[in-house]
Amino acid sequence: MVGSTPFLLSYSSSSLSFIQIQDDDNEEQISSINTVVEDCIGEQLNWKQIFQVLLVSFAWFFDGQQTFITIFTDAQPPWHCDGGCESETNKNLPICNLPNDKWSWDQPVTTSIISEWGLQCDGSIITGLPASMFFVGSLIGGLLLATLADSWLGRKKMLFFSCLLMSLSSFLASFSSNVWIYSFLKFLCGFGRVNIGTAAIVLASELVSRKWRSQVGIFGFFLFSLGFLTLPAMAYMNRGFSWRNLYLFTSIPAVVYSILIRPLVCESPRWLIVRGKKEEAIEVLKTITSLPQTQSNLSSYFDVAISGIMPQKEESLNNVGLYSSLKILMQKKWSSRRLMVIIAMGLGIGLVYFGMPLGLELLSFNIYLSVMFNALSEIPSAFLAFILIDKFNRRSVILILTTLSGISSVLSTIEVVAIFNRLQIVFELASFVCACTAYDVLVIYGTELFPTCVRNSALSLVRQAGVLGGTLSPMLVALGRRNKFLCYGVFGLAIGCSGLFSVCLPETKDKAFCDTIDEEESKQEVSEPFIK
Repeated sequence: MVGSTPFLLSYSSSSLSFIQIQDDDNEEQISSINTVVEDCIGEQLNWKQIFQVLLVSFAWFFDGQQTFITIFTDAQPPWHCDGGCESETNKNLPICNLPNDKWSWDQPVTTSIISEWGLQCDGSIITGLPASMFFVGSLIGGLLLATLADSWLGRKKMLFFSCLLMSLSSFLASFSSNVWIYSFLKFLCGFGRVNIGTAAIVLASELVSRKWRSQVGIFGFFLFSLGFLTLPAMAYMNRGFSWRNLYLFTSIPAVVYSILIRPLVCESPRWLIVRGKKEEAIEVLKTITSLPQTQSNLSSYFDVAISGIMPQKEESLNNVGLYSSLKILMQKKWSSRRLMVIIAMGLGIGLVYFGMPLGLELLSFNIYLSVMFNALSEIPSAFLAFILIDKFNRRSVILILTTLSGISSVLSTIEVVAIFNRLQIVFELASFVCACTAYDVLVIYGTELFPTCVRNSALSLVRQAGVLGGTLSPMLVALGRRNKFLCYGVFGLAIGCSGLFSVCLPETKDKAFCDTIDEEESKQEVSEPFIK
């Protein structure tokens, strides 16, 4: 036979790419995984895809609650003198310098772990241990679990196990009998929650077409902010009652949500195809497709299309090592360069994103109002990211936002003129909003820079860099008590410099997802001939 024979014709009004077999050259000309998946899903965003995206993204809501819950459960409650410390010389004495019969808590002792377990005199290492263990768990969990969603576990199961571990450990924390058990459970909570955001945003972006992937990625940021904002209201209603109630109120709904993930959430069809799971991929595509399903042979079209792009050696794919994706990322020059650059950006942006709220005590402004303003500012940041990600390219947005954040952060340290004291909170909020928006855009950017086979691993490392920046910020805040520039000044310099790295990365706006390493390298051959 001479010439080419159509193997799969276009389906209805949708442009399902056809696969042709060249007999004279004895080579198969096949569509990429991205092309076939995009065509099978359809360009329109239907209610089934919206339901899946919202259900997946809602994991961020519970993540936001557990990330900031220690603000209220681990705080030292207010206290008052019962006698002997009201004089001018004694009223400012630390609580530990007073006899136990000379003072009392303003609220019941069960209000906080500090008062219930008598930790008020144990020093900052013990009182801060639970929160520290939470972030240590996040760091270790990110390093150990980052590649599982790319290898044998998948996005859906990673989201399920992460949410379940986070919610169950939080539930058990409400029954803790001492600070050591409580700290261990906070470690487990951080160990589980660290991959929730990564798995959720990757899965949501892989369930919709290229036209909508940036927009659906922003949903999670809104829900994370909403989860954070529910905590003050819950803590206010729980005032005067046990701190354990907050864990029960937040963990029980999270456990129910985790259980619902298994039957209701779809796995990523891209990951299923890359892993050689054709039948499961077809079922998912049939569930979420926006193509008309009145024709009975819709399944056969999907079957033929996916068969033409399936990996040749399914068995070898299913036996890939857990950390093979990290090995692949570091072996390739182009991917290792991208990874190192975006990790450096994540470190600088994360330093400001997590550190600025901790340093609010250094500003000449009411601490309670400033915390509230910072929490509320995450919502306009998500809106701003939603707008910018659709209108402008990623590199320019990140560069401009990090520059503005850095300048504003440095300006918040100026005290030479009285008016600057009153404007400190304005500069701080401007810097924080820009940092939050830059962080949101960076996460979306990270999902687009790497192919499906290593996307979750790469994005996990980027988010881990942000967490690492958060762990460094308390030391800068401590230094800032002596010199404010050592806190907010360093924040500004760090985020300003981190944005400059964006010029080293390729632009991804309106570019198709790549699913394999070979596909990514083929796409970059002309523009980056040195990637090999």
